[in-house]
Amino acid sequence: MALWLSVITVTIAQPKRIVTLSGAISETVSALGLGKNIVAVDVTSVYPETINKLPKVSRNRALSVESILSFHPDLIVAPDGDLSKAQLSQFKSMGVRVVQIRQEYSVAGALKFIRQIAAAIAMSYQGEMVARNAEQAIQKALNELKKNQKLQKVLFIYARGTRTMNVAGKGSSIDAIIHLAGGRNAIQEFNEFKPYTTEALIKSNPDVILMFDFGVSSLGGKDAILKMPGVNFTNAGKNKKIIEMDGPLLINFSTRLAEAIRTLNAKIY
Repeated sequence: MALWLSVITVTIAQPKRIVTLSGAISETVSALGLGKNIVAVDVTSVYPETINKLPKVSRNRALSVESILSFHPDLIVAPDGDLSKAQLSQFKSMGVRVVQIRQEYSVAGALKFIRQIAAAIAMSYQGEMVARNAEQAIQKALNELKKNQKLQKVLFIYARGTRTMNVAGKGSSIDAIIHLAGGRNAIQEFNEFKPYTTEALIKSNPDVILMFDFGVSSLGGKDAILKMPGVNFTNAGKNKKIIEMDGPLLINFSTRLAEAIRTLNAKIY
């Protein structure tokens, strides 16, 4: 007796109205050629300029289900863990497909991220091409890294004025990009982010202090940072080595990772 096997394939229709809820996701969808189908984004989505001009569905990272649904999306792409179970349940009840993606802060993670987003928006073929181009660009950037005899210790300070200041430890996206750019994270005692203290600054004695550009502005500029307590006791303070970078680029870990590596390396060395 002949046995017949039938294989059922599920084809995902290309979404027409997309809401993207992180800068990296928005950039990647745009790079894959479907930016024209994005109808709204979160507050961190500012690149490219066409994305920055889109309506925002969040304030200070707080997401509103009603605001998102008002754009009648057929797909929501969000970082894993950013949406609560209650929010996911609401979207499901309204028939809206939600894809959650976890970012891994490595070269392999960036390529996986591109491919996962491409699959979510039914553009796997384009995703493979974009991922391969990104991989080649990243490898070229890594091969071109500038270094000197002394490995530079880099301390990242996240600031929104003096009342909100944190430093990046191990396991963070900042820790990963510093390593890829040929530096060493000055903080090795703890993971992720912890509140900034003068004692921690002096103890870590960084060669370079790295900040987002808006963080430098929020503290009054580089001259003001050099006058902060304890900074003058560090190598970074003595050499006036305060560097700033565009935040969305620095923590992209997607299609612009090569640019982030090259730019940060040039600033460090």
